[in-house]
Amino acid sequence: MTEQSETMADILVAGGGLGGVAAALAALRRGRSVLMVEPTDWLGGQLTSQGVPPDEHTWIEQFGCTRSYRRLRDAIRDHYRTWYPLTDEARARPDLNPGEGRVSRLCHEPKVAAAVLEAMVAPYVSAGRLRVLHHHEVVGAAMDGDRVGAVTVESRDGRRLTVTAAYVLDATELGDLLPLTGAEHVTGFESRHDTGEPSAPDEAQPANMQAFSWVFAVDHRQGEDHTVDRPAGYRDWVRYQPPQWPNPLLSLSAPDPRTLRTVSRAFVPNAETGPVVADQRADPGDKELWAFRRVLSRGLFRPGFAASDVTIVNWPMIDYLPGPLIGVSDEERAKHLAGARELSMSMLYWLQTEAPRPDGGTGWPGLRLRGDVMGTTDGLAKAPYIRESRRIAARYRVTEQDLSMAVRGEAGAVRYPDSVGIGMYRIDLHPSTGGDTYIDVASSPFQIPLGALLPVRLRNLLPAAKNIGTTHITNGCYRLHPVEWNIGEVAGALAAHCLEHRLEPEQVHADGARLRAFQDELAADGVELAWPEIKGY
Repeated sequence: MTEQSETMADILVAGGGLGGVAAALAALRRGRSVLMVEPTDWLGGQLTSQGVPPDEHTWIEQFGCTRSYRRLRDAIRDHYRTWYPLTDEARARPDLNPGEGRVSRLCHEPKVAAAVLEAMVAPYVSAGRLRVLHHHEVVGAAMDGDRVGAVTVESRDGRRLTVTAAYVLDATELGDLLPLTGAEHVTGFESRHDTGEPSAPDEAQPANMQAFSWVFAVDHRQGEDHTVDRPAGYRDWVRYQPPQWPNPLLSLSAPDPRTLRTVSRAFVPNAETGPVVADQRADPGDKELWAFRRVLSRGLFRPGFAASDVTIVNWPMIDYLPGPLIGVSDEERAKHLAGARELSMSMLYWLQTEAPRPDGGTGWPGLRLRGDVMGTTDGLAKAPYIRESRRIAARYRVTEQDLSMAVRGEAGAVRYPDSVGIGMYRIDLHPSTGGDTYIDVASSPFQIPLGALLPVRLRNLLPAAKNIGTTHITNGCYRLHPVEWNIGEVAGALAAHCLEHRLEPEQVHADGARLRAFQDELAADGVELAWPEIKGY
């Protein structure tokens, strides 16, 4: 970036995660100029810099995502077909799953998704219509009544840039622009008296949020010793037992999210698992941890190419519970970030030295950190995996009653006349910083209402990630990869649509004809607005 203090763009996208990239691409396809700000050197957020293979629904290979998200999935598979020595059988599979992981039908290395996303935005960068400022974060905002007048961003080395844009999209992982702009927003649990949700507590708990995790990748080299230095706080973590947890966190046992019964997980590096077709409706896939989030399966490649599988450690046993990243001082935040990293390294050290093996021994010293897979030197992901963000106070709030199968039954989820997309996942809430265990609620295939993307007051700020008008409960199913992409894509499209037609988002939402015109535009661009008839979901 050349030295400057001010710049302009049609649209500022704060955050280069999945929602941010989808937002930028949608606006760019509509002829707008975009400036994107990203704290790391990778685009993709939870898919890349956070190291999490996509959590998706059963029907993802046939329907249930936007055309551009499907293009991303196809391009990831094509990257492997083009550059990796796959077996002929693996190369021919239209549903190639490079890791044969059980969590997703497309488990792949984070670095591959990062390369694909860079390729997707590259033409617009070359044309000068997209500027991506890596290693930058939003640090301030100047308001002009109910509009964001300008946003200040800061580089890692302390340089500041003031950005003026007609629309500002918050695609940050924690909803960082909401407090900076004074946008009405919520954090943590709402109360049952407020939302009417069966799973909500009696009193609001704004500091009680889902745990975040610091993910890492490993392979296994039999007969070698890659044991890391023992973390300084290891003995504390070995003894640490969270509230409502049946045993110390560092173990292979944890509650089943759906039944809360204690389940012992298997862990055998490079175990032969046979053919895997991931389907979380039939089997969450988390009973065998090596294959659970495996991102490279050596059996799919020509003999001699890979001596080991590569798997991602993103398990409940590395969920960081001592405190949140939102609503705390900078010192407290830094403490929690460091604590999460130490917890993850303690889990690795425990696996290498103390974990029980099926043969009666202890530890797998051959486990080796794969920082190259994560794009880091220390082996951990570039950024923590964030499950819960600040959320806007929206013109429409999605609640548990909108999509819970226990509430809705055969009627299915509420059908919104302002639908701008679809998604599907169980309401899946990990243990929280307030001591709560899992909340896991069966849900129906659902829609994304445009009203949930509209702040109650601000006129040119739009959420573009996990910060839409859900509740703490419904965030549990709106936070997943294809839904975040859909949300971002709609936010970018709406900003561009409003600029083209000289409208504001609320005018599009409030007028039936204008809303239908925008929905028609989305549909023509490959955004699915309603689910087909599905039997037996």
